[in-house]
Amino acid sequence: MNAIAPFRVAVIQHAPVFLDRDATVDKACRLIAEAAQDGAKLIAFPEAFVPAYPDWVWVLAARDRKALGALYAELVANSVTVPGPETARLGEAAKAAGAQVVIGVNEVNAEGSGASLYNTLLFYDAQGRLYARHRKLVPTGFERLVWAMGDGSTLAVHDTPLGRLCGVICWENYMPLTRYTHYARGAQIYVAATWDRGEPWLATMRHIAREGRVFVLNACMALHRDDVPDRFEFKRHYPPDREWINVGDSAVVNPDGALIAGPLHARHGIVTAEIDPGQYAGSRWMFDAAGHYARPDLFQLTVRAAPRGFLGVEPEPAAVVTGRASNGAKPRAKAVRAHRKTKPRRTR
Repeated sequence: MNAIAPFRVAVIQHAPVFLDRDATVDKACRLIAEAAQDGAKLIAFPEAFVPAYPDWVWVLAARDRKALGALYAELVANSVTVPGPETARLGEAAKAAGAQVVIGVNEVNAEGSGASLYNTLLFYDAQGRLYARHRKLVPTGFERLVWAMGDGSTLAVHDTPLGRLCGVICWENYMPLTRYTHYARGAQIYVAATWDRGEPWLATMRHIAREGRVFVLNACMALHRDDVPDRFEFKRHYPPDREWINVGDSAVVNPDGALIAGPLHARHGIVTAEIDPGQYAGSRWMFDAAGHYARPDLFQLTVRAAPRGFLGVEPEPAAVVTGRASNGAKPRAKAVRAHRKTKPRRTR
């Protein structure tokens, strides 16, 4: 196996064009091109970048069904079908940049009703091919008012020319079994696409990097108050002095748990760092959570990877003939008599 040369990664910390799918995809394509001009070979975006993270669920009362319903309808109308024209445009941008791209979207459940949503990560290779997606396993708290749950069919680690890549969404990072699944599948680059920020979250990112001996790309959305148009009434529920709805804190962490880029705080921008693939294996000589430090004789983890469908259609059963033959005639008496018990004859 040929050694992988050091390469540059970019973490995008920008706001979407709020609840405008087409304009946000345009912006994402421009940011991919900008990161590639700086030499990035892997570009990571935050969760739900297209067309927005639905932060209104945290500020509106759950009983405000009219406002929640209107916002949800607008979110669905601006969400992404996979595959679809928007995913094709993102693929073209990845191909033009010659870079791998991981980006968060709101995904319509096109295989079902077309009116429910998933919090989804899309994975593109440097040729622009959409080769995988991951749907968030458990929406957190009030996010359940917006997103459905994913299943084990999208929980994967991907072989790429840059190393073994996985993507984990927000508080999935607090799920020990999810993390271990990725470690056991040999993850080397770990994209944490998130809405969370602050010191406790950064401590989590550093812990994961050190626990899994992985490079962590922490991609968080920075959302300024001005990034939300005034027509959205929920904006009034934020405190008047709250300038940043989300401060971001995007960063890159190496397998020793050290910050090598970022955190970028309360700013729009791109966090870049150089990854040395020589640390993929070298960092695990002392601790390998799913290798020599595992105890499979004591602990076992089972992952159910079958997709969970909305509808299963069974073939129609063969016609059952009861009472009459298929030509309308009465059943033959012989067939009935064959099932009667015969009494033994008396003998003298």
